Amino acid sequence: MWPLGHLGAESDKGAAVIELENVAYSYGGGELLADVSLSLSPGSFHFLTGPSGSGKTTLLKLCYGALVPTAGQVRLFGQERREMERDDIAMVRRRIGVVHQDCQFLDHLTVSENIALPLAVSGRDLLAEDANLRELTGWVGLKERANALPPELSGGERQRAALARAVIMSPDVVLADEPTGNVDWEMSQRLLRLLIELNRMGKTILIATHDLALIRAAKTHVQARVLRIASRKLQLAGADL
Repeated sequence: MWPLGHLGAESDKGAAVIELENVAYSYGGGELLADVSLSLSPGSFHFLTGPSGSGKTTLLKLCYGALVPTAGQVRLFGQERREMERDDIAMVRRRIGVVHQDCQFLDHLTVSENIALPLAVSGRDLLAEDANLRELTGWVGLKERANALPPELSGGERQRAALARAVIMSPDVVLADEPTGNVDWEMSQRLLRLLIELNRMGKTILIATHDLALIRAAKTHVQARVLRIASRKLQLAGADL
């Protein structure tokens, strides 16, 4: 691997949807990320890897505006993060779907109701969206579990429900934090196929993972760039990945 000034750019894909320029982030007096530059163009597919605690989740949070960098610039769909008002951030969040590592759900709501939560929060008519919701629930293989409660789900079912919830608003970008971390290899492959299918629909995909076998499997099906965090900096992974 080797450090590069501006990773991820592919000139033929159009303007970047998410761009980090010379970004640093510190917390509790310690620097977690330093001099990170990244450009995610529309329709691109990226993996982010690195040891546990290297800053993968922090980088994802910078990419969807949950954190403000200590130094440098973060631009989300052309808007500088520091200049964004609360309403601006809310609009951007509708264009970025996030699959969180912990897959938290409201246990008193059904799977279908949890998937539909972003629609409810944004004020959309749930009756008008019912057909789309059922189609999406079926697409992730949870049609028969739509009325189940979250505690009744297996690890793989929870991950698929989390993915469905992340894309219910039809976002331009999907960020996934260790989406296969708690499932077996067969389920990892199933989740990967769903993410590749989203990419073929034109979505920009960034997956944080420590699973190198998953990355190698993906690269036989999709043109993916593999980034690695090492010593607080973002690097392009070597040819072995």
